[in-house]
Amino acid sequence: MIAKPTPIPGVLILEPKVFCDERGFFLETFNRTALADFGITEDFVQDNQSFSKRNVLRGLHYQIPYAQGKLVRVLSGEIFDVALDLRRKSKTFGRWFGMSLSAESKLSLWIPSGLAHGFRVLSDTAEVLYKTTDFYHPECERTILWNDANVAIDWGMGTDPILSDKDRRGTLFREAEVFED
Repeated sequence: MIAKPTPIPGVLILEPKVFCDERGFFLETFNRTALADFGITEDFVQDNQSFSKRNVLRGLHYQIPYAQGKLVRVLSGEIFDVALDLRRKSKTFGRWFGMSLSAESKLSLWIPSGLAHGFRVLSDTAEVLYKTTDFYHPECERTILWNDANVAIDWGMGTDPILSDKDRRGTLFREAEVFED
């Protein structure tokens, strides 16, 4: 596995070694030792999987105080995945990083705790699997408004996305609860 840095400290693109032959392919999607070599030493406690249709946008989600690191990969289809830095003491506080993740590319994205996460589905459908470092606590979930002009995420859309009520009512970044440490 290879780890590539991004402009947001701690956010890493993980590229697995893929072994292909006439039968298909094999790859490791999780290896605790390899991740530790890249500085990812958190314990993963929960796996989440979502299925979404084209133009569904989920996010930008995070939890306070039960911050979750997320290891995100796509099982089928393609998404535009986004991490938004909510760590007040970070040099990149308020900045976002986004990239395409797909079943075809087999890349994963590590998003450490202290960042909000969201994605938009680019293909007809997509299945996304992500490992988390803390359990889901619905009462602690927060949502940053996906189209906040002060954050200015370029979701690459010509039309409005399909949103949940929760995501439609997200908080503006300047009013959001953030991570102080």
